Amino acid sequence: MNAPINSGKLIKGQTGDWEVVIGMEIHAQVTSNSKLFSGASTAFGGEPNTQVSLVDVAMPGMLPVINEECVRQAVRTGLGLNATINLRSVFDRKNYFYPDLAQGYQISQYKSPVVGEGEVIVDLDGGKTAAIGIERLHLEQDPGKMLHDQSPSQSFIDFNRSGVALMEIVSKPDIRDAEQAKAYVTKLRSIMRYLGTCDGDMEKGSLRADVNVSVRKPGGPLGTRCEIKNMNSITFIGQAIEYEARRQIEIIEDGGQIEQETRRFDPNKGETRSLRSKEEAHDYRYFPDPDLLPLEFTQAWVDGLKAELPELPDQKKVRFIEGLGLSPYDASVLVAERESAAFYETVLAGLADKARDGKLAANWVINELFGRLNKEGRDISASPVSAAQLAAIVGLIGEGTISGKIAKDLFEIVWTEGGDPRELVETRGMKQVTDLGAIEKVVDDIIAANPDKVAQAKAKPQLAGWFVGQVMKQSGGKANPQAVNDLLKAKLGI
Repeated sequence: MNAPINSGKLIKGQTGDWEVVIGMEIHAQVTSNSKLFSGASTAFGGEPNTQVSLVDVAMPGMLPVINEECVRQAVRTGLGLNATINLRSVFDRKNYFYPDLAQGYQISQYKSPVVGEGEVIVDLDGGKTAAIGIERLHLEQDPGKMLHDQSPSQSFIDFNRSGVALMEIVSKPDIRDAEQAKAYVTKLRSIMRYLGTCDGDMEKGSLRADVNVSVRKPGGPLGTRCEIKNMNSITFIGQAIEYEARRQIEIIEDGGQIEQETRRFDPNKGETRSLRSKEEAHDYRYFPDPDLLPLEFTQAWVDGLKAELPELPDQKKVRFIEGLGLSPYDASVLVAERESAAFYETVLAGLADKARDGKLAANWVINELFGRLNKEGRDISASPVSAAQLAAIVGLIGEGTISGKIAKDLFEIVWTEGGDPRELVETRGMKQVTDLGAIEKVVDDIIAANPDKVAQAKAKPQLAGWFVGQVMKQSGGKANPQAVNDLLKAKLGI
């Protein structure tokens, strides 16, 4: 599967435009109660070295035993990435020495990964999309963690993470700017959260990225790349790419050459720094792990997993657009996170007329609810307004019982005090006025008091909106806007 070449934002240099070429390696922790080759717990936050088996620290005679759930999660992730599932794959030993790697090698996959080529479609600003190719997904074990801040003279090692299952997802060099890179990581995280294969919590290290950046003249040969290691923030990924691209452009334009190296990003200074050059790169001497048989499964098993996959973001987006008439933008916002989509669908389930009120419900979820949650720094799971309450508010608007303005007042009451929206409308007298007789006097008074505006509205009928606003203001927002509009048109003769 070959992803089409994406066009991104070019960077202006002293000698003209430059194109950034980006490839990414995402390390995603598999959602599993136990590690890849042992039964030790994967729970986050345990005391150092309390979740370690003899296998994890390579005690003599200890042999790895594959965790079937981790394999299953990797295959499900591959299916979610529209990727080829390899029915036969091999675990290899990646040999290198580091204090947090007790075995002296990492069990990973090299030439025969569990998942092959795939593709992810990402949404960009302006309704654009980009196709990012996936090169492979393989399983590997995480090493332990070095602790350098416990003592002035010694380093300590916490082996709790040692042996935790990781999926390394390697993209093709199809990403063309920082925005595409951020959208790609966001989309990958969303897909894995829908699938339940990785929680995507970057603060806890569940999702990390190595970012390869090079620059070239548009359409020219690929430049020398530098790798930015262990990025754990989507915002920082964008900043690191912007800085690194400009750094490389400046060096080349000054007559220098880019040295292939590994770098790290300093978020405090907003810059990348060199860690090691290619001369220090390891020869990992991969070879098949003799303690583990090749992974083999049938197509029927893979098909069974595929049949059980949940509806993924792209599928849900199409359903919202085609079935409910939502705009692509609104549908994208709603499906971006599994919890957001679930909340919206629960609102839909509470509507008596989904065809009539589905778009209105999307509007309220995105603008009123999400807007308020963001303002107060709350997660959707902590929303004071439930999906059932929001469905009731939207239903009241759709029925014509309350106006949009009254609905905002009602939303505020429910947010701060709680309660059943329908009961609140009754007990607090919040129903909108649809009686033309009650509205007519207000309309007549405003027309009589503003003869100049009447003349303007007759010349330009669109200016009648001013009168609608005045009537709504005078009625405290309780007048039915459509009834006011119809009455004004008749009175003004437009």
